[in-house]
Amino acid sequence: MRLTDNTNTGVKRRGTVWHWLWIWLLLGSARLALAQQQGNPPLISGQFNGVTFEQFARAVESQTPYRFYFEPATVDSIRVTLVADRQPLPAVLTTVFGQSGLYYAIDADLRVFITTGRAIQTELPAAFFRPEGNVSVATNDDPLDGLNRPKTRRPPDSQVYEIGRGANSSGKATVAGHVRDSKTGEPVTGVTVYVESPAVGAATDQFGYYSLTLPLGRHVVLVRGIGVKNTKRTVLLHNDGKLEIEVEEDVTPLREVIIEAEKDRNVSGMQMGLERLDIKTIRQVPTAFGEADLLRVVLTLPGVKSVGEGSTGLNVRGGATDQNLILFNDATVYNPAHLFGFFTAFNPDMLKSVELYKSAIPAKYGGRLSSVLDIATREGNRKKFEATGGIGPLTSRLTLEGPIVADKASFIVSGRSSYSDWILHRLPNGSFRESSASFYDLSGHASSELNAQNTLFLTGYVSRDKFKLASDTTYGYVNRNASMKWKHIFNNRFYGVATAAYSHYAYDISSEKNPVNASVLGFGLNQANAQLDFNYYLNPKNSLEFGLSTVRYRIEPGSLLPVGDESLIKREVLSREQGLESAVYLSDRIDLTPRLSVALGLRYSFYHALGPGDVRRYAPGGPRSEATVVDTVRYGNGQVQATYGGPEYRASVKYALTDNASVKASYNRTRQYIHMLSNTASMSPTDVWKLSDTHIRPQLGDQVALGFYRNFRNNVIETSVEVYYKDLKDFVDYKGGAQLVLNRHIETDLVNAEGKAYGAEVMLRKTTGKLNGWLSYTYSRSLVRVNSGTTSEMINGGQYYPSNFDKPHDATMVGNYRFSRRFSTSLNLTYSTGRPITLPLARYYVGNSMRVLYSDRNAYRVPDYYRADLALNIEGNHKVKKLAHSSWTVGVYNLTGRRNPFSIYYRAEGGVIRGYKLSVFGRPIPTITYNFKF
Repeated sequence: MRLTDNTNTGVKRRGTVWHWLWIWLLLGSARLALAQQQGNPPLISGQFNGVTFEQFARAVESQTPYRFYFEPATVDSIRVTLVADRQPLPAVLTTVFGQSGLYYAIDADLRVFITTGRAIQTELPAAFFRPEGNVSVATNDDPLDGLNRPKTRRPPDSQVYEIGRGANSSGKATVAGHVRDSKTGEPVTGVTVYVESPAVGAATDQFGYYSLTLPLGRHVVLVRGIGVKNTKRTVLLHNDGKLEIEVEEDVTPLREVIIEAEKDRNVSGMQMGLERLDIKTIRQVPTAFGEADLLRVVLTLPGVKSVGEGSTGLNVRGGATDQNLILFNDATVYNPAHLFGFFTAFNPDMLKSVELYKSAIPAKYGGRLSSVLDIATREGNRKKFEATGGIGPLTSRLTLEGPIVADKASFIVSGRSSYSDWILHRLPNGSFRESSASFYDLSGHASSELNAQNTLFLTGYVSRDKFKLASDTTYGYVNRNASMKWKHIFNNRFYGVATAAYSHYAYDISSEKNPVNASVLGFGLNQANAQLDFNYYLNPKNSLEFGLSTVRYRIEPGSLLPVGDESLIKREVLSREQGLESAVYLSDRIDLTPRLSVALGLRYSFYHALGPGDVRRYAPGGPRSEATVVDTVRYGNGQVQATYGGPEYRASVKYALTDNASVKASYNRTRQYIHMLSNTASMSPTDVWKLSDTHIRPQLGDQVALGFYRNFRNNVIETSVEVYYKDLKDFVDYKGGAQLVLNRHIETDLVNAEGKAYGAEVMLRKTTGKLNGWLSYTYSRSLVRVNSGTTSEMINGGQYYPSNFDKPHDATMVGNYRFSRRFSTSLNLTYSTGRPITLPLARYYVGNSMRVLYSDRNAYRVPDYYRADLALNIEGNHKVKKLAHSSWTVGVYNLTGRRNPFSIYYRAEGGVIRGYKLSVFGRPIPTITYNFKF
């Protein structure tokens, strides 16, 4: 084209220039698009030194046609340091992101999308437009290969899964399976699996198992859960079939993340009076010696108390310590503590989850009045071998886990031991330098998926304590537990679990310093139980649970044996006790309407007290004593001495006021056939257990509860208020001066008591974000009355008096704040009313013999309890491909150094009785723990 010079030359020249410029741009764009199609995208050049990712993206955009799309908070922790010399963008981004967990995708228009969890799909699958009847699992060819991360399989949530074969005339089918961790292969408990239309959902059980009954056709199955990333599966349902789902752990980044999950379970769930804890929550709460402590965290929950410092005995809603059933993979644990309660008996690295039932106890559980603490262990990594442990000032622990058969069978073994003597021997007090204290525990679990229908689980636990505190007396006790479970899936709606378990608890107290009095005092308890549990998903609105169980008790109630040839101690062995407790149960949950649900259950238990033994008969209407014995009946081994039993009712109802608020009510009756006898307010190794027999009736408890639940800010903040009333009958109390050890006729020192407990619990909890934790307040009363028998057996004139664990006010705050991915801090504040005590008021003489006049039982209280704990958690970097990951926990227990009273004791000084307060931790206790994982 030739340009001419005239009056319009300038205009023509300008128009011609713009014309050529547009042609050049179009040709350039065409060349870029052709280059992109031919696999030659624009190349990147530049030097970047510690710039933010946003700065890096803007620099790339300034020199290429690429355009970036991302949320600034997603990449706020990424710093870019590299030199690029004509490199393709995918290679540069792969270097930039490394193991950060960020993904990218580039579409045909050179748009770059940055996401977390997985890369987005920029093209429809090749099979997307096939007829619906031919849809199957998507191929492994990924259209993003070459533009994405190194070649990977198509993400599971972008595939279509065909479920079942053949026609189903009913129009509905059931899909079932397990939800497992993608990295370890372990089952994930409490995750919700559901579809939105029709609204059908289920929560995974302790095995990670779920079952959904849906109309035939295409559905999007959503998976949500706290601590896991949200995912989905698209299914084409033809008939009953299996769908196994793997989920990824959700690692909370620096910014606040709202997890759309079962955070509304407190509102939408049927169960009330239920507290769930996972190991992550347990690790955040500061403890006395720096090690994660399960029972210490449980004691921060509303309605759960302890009588004092250093005690792990739980008092739940006004109940006694022995009224709690503690299960470790379905094996009963009778003493859940080490060293008089300073350490919990369970290694934290072994644990997966903890459930505490305070009311509406499911019908499958029985044998205790107040609560059930169900502790589940991890199954071990099915993918790879790992080692985890920690080193602290008093204890160290090590856990090994890995696959036995990849993706089929796994194991986990955990051990812990103490070495506290080095501290005791360096204390200035001479008596403490002569003390010693040690313990160890070893636990293991193995699971094997024999086939699609059968899975086998094995668990073992053993612990041993031995200590001597500034005296000649040495205390020792041992726990041994084992359980075996076999799960069989009959079909997608019906499965059963057969369980066999064994529990052993024994202690010995020895004194050998003086050869003349050298002796050992012993006690032993053995329990063997078997149970069958079945779950049947009748339909989406109706599920059944039923089963039966039996427990065989054998107790060696006491023995005193001489030690050495010079000992003058007389050998004494009490006759063993035996009992058989059995039960059958049935429960049904029914969704009557979308807002109204009910759960009904019936458990019928019966108990036989068995021989051998001699049973005294006492004169009716009088106290049980040597003077009122009228006969003695001898029973042979296995003969039935006494029989008890009766129905145990369970009922609960939930009504959803709105999507964020609900009310619940429950009633349950429970029976308990075994009793703990103790001469202390808290649990100790000298406690003995006593079976119900001819004279000691089983305990009976009734509880009603009402609760209101309301969530705020998209379920980020949970609130609840629960009120309850309990009526207790036939639990044991003691006469004044009762002898509990080596008493052949213990019934002469025991009385049957009745009691009542009532209270209110308020909970405010924030579960996500940089700042999380909970605040709880409990008002609770626990009262006892002995108003039966003769006047001499009555206590406090037959009037109600506070129980040993009556502490009306209790408030707890647990707060956690995460400064960054590596640094977080935890604060724990606890306040409670002091426990009741009985005080000596005066001394007097009767027949030249001095006596002490005591107040009414539990008429006074020790001072109130207050404690503050602080901890700082320092984690290593979060690189995935790293040989070892480590963290440090630095903390201070009893930050203010308050001398909280554990007990009150008295001494006669100069003819005057003086009282003294004993504190276990009377000053701040600093601690540091190193944790590692390979």
